[in-house]
Amino acid sequence: QVQLVESGGGLVQAGGSLRLSCAASGRTFSSYAMGWFRQAPGKEREFVAAINWSGGSTDYADSVKGRFTISRDNAKNTVYLQMNSLKPEDTAVYYCARGRLHTVVVRSTWYDDWGQGTQVTVSS
Repeated sequence: QVQLVESGGGLVQAGGSLRLSCAASGRTFSSYAMGWFRQAPGKEREFVAAINWSGGSTDYADSVKGRFTISRDNAKNTVYLQMNSLKPEDTAVYYCARGRLHTVVVRSTWYDDWGQGTQVTVSS
């Protein structure tokens, strides 16, 4: 099992930026794909971005393409989500998760370990 701790959330105005971090401990971090998901009040958890084990392959939800960038530093056991041009509709609790495989996957059922989440609030 991998323990995941997110940080970097907060309150930002529309058009601003935030960088989320997710520190991992436990099993070999670099063997697995990592993902970011989010859940807004009253809505289901949705996929945001994912990155494969090496960082060489990524995938994004259409709603964040061109604005968000996922990256990882295997030496630091950390995955990041750089969020630019934030919109009020990006407001949600953001979760990082460890994939079951080393390749990029979108469906949340393919992720086994989850962090506690970090709140991102974008004001208009």
